[in-house]
Amino acid sequence: MHLSIRSALLPAVLAAWVAASAVAFAAAPPKKLHVVALGAVRPVAYSKSGDPAGAGPDEKKLPTRALLVDGRVSEWTTGEAHDVTDRSFVVRRALRINDSLPGDSLPGDSKGADKSTGAGHWVWQRGPWLLVDRATGHVTALKLPDYDPGASQVAWFRDYAAYCGVTAAGKSLFAVVAQVGTRKPVLAKKLSAYDAENRVWPVCGLPEWQREPLRVTFHPASKDAVSFDVVGGSAVLVEDGDEETETPAKP
Repeated sequence: MHLSIRSALLPAVLAAWVAASAVAFAAAPPKKLHVVALGAVRPVAYSKSGDPAGAGPDEKKLPTRALLVDGRVSEWTTGEAHDVTDRSFVVRRALRINDSLPGDSLPGDSKGADKSTGAGHWVWQRGPWLLVDRATGHVTALKLPDYDPGASQVAWFRDYAAYCGVTAAGKSLFAVVAQVGTRKPVLAKKLSAYDAENRVWPVCGLPEWQREPLRVTFHPASKDAVSFDVVGGSAVLVEDGDEETETPAKP
């Protein structure tokens, strides 16, 4: 008799569970859709005096584009973007730096700049690379090993970044291949000694990728090109679920 009662109640219990699940699913808020886009190119004044490490000797203008998340400016960028996946891309950040000294004054103001208004002398500098997730609107600064803004021109392939890097001591130039999502470089081979004070420009030409076999060629200045085979692996980039966008930066 006890088994018969349980058998009779089972369909009702299942029906109640299905109904409760349907109500919970219907009550769950829909995932927030984000709109991520790069704005139109806007050239800004740029020179070696404003960006000693990153600007070339003859550069006068830096092409910048706003990174827009849900219609708001999240960051300023420069250069071409590279799609890592159908959802994530990388692009280089452009930084607007306050170049005012404490005693500097505004034109027509003998008492100095008003710090409360943010007025002052501003310069543009090339910044780090950013990883942007189109689905979540999340923006992350990439920490590329031995990356140097004055020496590193990055060539992207899949989730790999190839560039000439400079060691922390600033004495050696390395061929570096980094993979998004890993801390240690996939490749790090010394190319030559490095003298930041007497360097030529550019320090290295843009590296060149080859797919099969996976190979990258570096072009250090005043030296022969050198190629390295890269042991390829699966992408290690993990794209998270929905998250709120970081607080937008003011232009």
